[in-house]
Amino acid sequence: MIAPLALAAATATTALGVGKAPLLAALRAGASGLRPCAFEGCDLPCWIGQAPGVEAVALPATLARYDCRNNRLALLGLQADGFLQAARAAIARHGVERVALILGTSTSGILSAELAYRARDAQGALPDWFDYRATHNTASVAVFVRELLGLRGPAFAISTACSSSAKAFAAAGRLIATGLADAAIVGGVDSLCLTTLCGFASLELTSPEPCRPCDANRQGLSIGEAAAFALLERPAPHDGSAVLLTGWGEASDAHHMSAPHPQGRGSRAAMQQALAQAGLAPQAIGYINLHGTATPANDRAEGAAVAAVFGHGTPCSSTKGMTGHTLGAAGAVEAVISALALEHGLLPGSVGTRQPDPEIALNIVMAPRPAPGLRHVLSNSFGFGGSNCSLVFSREAAA
Repeated sequence: MIAPLALAAATATTALGVGKAPLLAALRAGASGLRPCAFEGCDLPCWIGQAPGVEAVALPATLARYDCRNNRLALLGLQADGFLQAARAAIARHGVERVALILGTSTSGILSAELAYRARDAQGALPDWFDYRATHNTASVAVFVRELLGLRGPAFAISTACSSSAKAFAAAGRLIATGLADAAIVGGVDSLCLTTLCGFASLELTSPEPCRPCDANRQGLSIGEAAAFALLERPAPHDGSAVLLTGWGEASDAHHMSAPHPQGRGSRAAMQQALAQAGLAPQAIGYINLHGTATPANDRAEGAAVAAVFGHGTPCSSTKGMTGHTLGAAGAVEAVISALALEHGLLPGSVGTRQPDPEIALNIVMAPRPAPGLRHVLSNSFGFGGSNCSLVFSREAAA
């Protein structure tokens, strides 16, 4: 078992809106934020989850060199739910060198490079305004947030595709456990770009309709964008109301560049490790937030892995039919969803699912419903190349 960490503050900005309020409303209603794709004139026959208001965000003048869609989305997310104030208060308590920053991202600021490529001159040179290091670079969002907050402690980005921001929680747990930090700001930011949309389409993984996770007739995923953050600190004594990170598990199966292991070998190991760290038996988990991308191979492999660990009775759902698959931000978004489920006693429905695939022998929650006794939730995030991460969140410390 590990010492649990409290989610002292959390926020998520997705296609459903800015902050937790619209996300919670959608969770309760089983609503989706997916829309037909019209991003940057893209005419691909797919649906996407585009966050509102990103274009209107202005970075502080002192940080103007970091201006790109990904960092605008990060700032939009940080300003919601009082998170920026909570982060600054934690920095004041612990000191600028004792608060770590770990952010997950995948496509990062690729859109800035796409726009620069369109603006090449007659000789093919990129425009002077393009700053690869401050925008396109995977580390850009972590450096931007570090400078915005004035942090001087450990700070880095994790880019392991769709497990990126879930792994940020595990990395923060290790930093705090080893005494390298007293608190951590974790999260994930991934913004839309044409490289992602066209890339997944070229792999024949995008759906011409809103994604249908675990559905017998699923056709693929819906890409989304999001910024989600959490502040992790050691819990206050006797605070039974706090949502806690009580366990994490990571595994790499390296089965294939883009396809999961058919029996979910690595994902099964990640779930088992997370349970062991939390000191919980599988039957203690009251809800599983599936990775659930709605691609045929992913849903089938995850279904096999979950059934192997938990059997067939634990309530499960994928929330990607609401937000889209937000890639490197997905783990952090679904960590916030897990926290909301615990705080409000709620089982989220698998939006988009109409007819569960009989080959996926899980207890799929088709519509949201109350769960007043919910105590422990497991959230899965599985990335390309077999990079797997599972997180356990609890309403109170595991016994």
